[in-house]
Amino acid sequence: MQVSIIQKVLGLLLMLFSFTLLPPVLVSWWYDDGLLQTFGNGFLVVLLTGLFFWLPVYSVRRELRLREGFLVVVLFWVVLGLAGALPFYFAEQPLLSFTDAVFESVSALTTTGATVIVGLDTLPKSILFYRQQLQWLGGMGIIVLAVAILPMLGVGGMQLYRAETPGPVKDTKLTPRITETAKALWFIYLGLTIACALAYFAAGMSAFDAITHSFSTVAIGGFSTHDDSIGYFQSQLIEMVAVVFMLLAGVNFGLHFMAVRNLTLSPYRHDSEFKTYFFFLLLIALISVAYLYGHELYDFSDALHHGIFQAVSIGTTTGFTTAAYFDWPGFLPVLLLFASFVGGCAGSTGGGMKVIRVLLLYKQGMREMMRLIHPNAQISVKVGKKALSDRVVEAVWGFFAAYVLVFSVMLLLLMLAGLDQVTAFSAVAACLNNLGPGLGEVGAHYADLSDFVKWVLALTMLFGRLEIFTLLVLFTPAFWNR
Repeated sequence: MQVSIIQKVLGLLLMLFSFTLLPPVLVSWWYDDGLLQTFGNGFLVVLLTGLFFWLPVYSVRRELRLREGFLVVVLFWVVLGLAGALPFYFAEQPLLSFTDAVFESVSALTTTGATVIVGLDTLPKSILFYRQQLQWLGGMGIIVLAVAILPMLGVGGMQLYRAETPGPVKDTKLTPRITETAKALWFIYLGLTIACALAYFAAGMSAFDAITHSFSTVAIGGFSTHDDSIGYFQSQLIEMVAVVFMLLAGVNFGLHFMAVRNLTLSPYRHDSEFKTYFFFLLLIALISVAYLYGHELYDFSDALHHGIFQAVSIGTTTGFTTAAYFDWPGFLPVLLLFASFVGGCAGSTGGGMKVIRVLLLYKQGMREMMRLIHPNAQISVKVGKKALSDRVVEAVWGFFAAYVLVFSVMLLLLMLAGLDQVTAFSAVAACLNNLGPGLGEVGAHYADLSDFVKWVLALTMLFGRLEIFTLLVLFTPAFWNR
């Protein structure tokens, strides 16, 4: 293991992250909310820590291998979660413990959206902006941004890129050079964010709310500047703007790239994952609207917009709400929670197992049933018209097995800590799928949980953000053997 190159990369990335604390400094100065020194001190601490790591090994020139790439990704997300917690911990409002500060930071960076803060409407503007900005940075993955910069600093980026985006099928290398790929994805991401902010502003949000909510919408994060989330605005137009951009953010960014580059919608029409994603959310939305109206919880107009919004928000793992969906009677809250297991498309900012994996699990299951009927038949699993190798299908089954294992262990730990079955199950589901709001005691917030439970859920968020294997591989003896 090349410790020096790992140390160098971590130092560089920490220094890079320190500059993301400067925009909240400007927000604090503009609104004069008293947190200028808090964010200034946070900037200096993170910058100096990065320098401390980097200076002793700045002259090291070695290629980062795949194994070191996995370790750097995991270490950086852990270190970043701790560094991002500093402003939350040092700020006098909200007054958070170290555990709560780390939980909020990890939740933001993993775009989970689970919060321990109550009373968002009274918080300083700079803290609100910082929470939203953390989600925006985590949405695409700060590692991907670093891939565009590290080659200029003498560190290769392909290994980091592979470790950060272990998608099951799609080729994430959209352009010949990996740095160009990272830049292309960020331009798409930035373009969607700007368009979303302008749409929110035109729909009636203030400039501050429009910008901050565009961060969490495109990141599929779900943090809001208000306790009532999107429901605070009482505007169906704002809700529909959110629905459109949540849908777009849940799509593989490779499709967006191809559509923009070729000025055509054909990449969407011909992509099996996109079509499955769209029709799955449409089905969940229709069931939600029909259930809300049929059980006379709302009139048709309210049932329509509440049902569509919650179906898209929870199905894409965003986590915005316009109503207390966790208090709805019957099976609907559980159905919506189960929808988050599917999540967004591979290569999107969405969480969950990803649509393509669920689609392949379904196709493999159908193939096994056909083999029972026709034992000698040669049946291939296809996505579109392309037959997939058995290696890809095996990898998806391996992911599913690891997912179930992690889910089961975390669920048992939470129940061991004293949580009831509904709260424990929904908390693990919401954090592993990077959704945020759950059911039971974690429907509105996570503030009342014990410190032990919060640390378990923070680890669960990291498992979900890094798609299980990237983190789980570090727990295998083979990874550490020479």
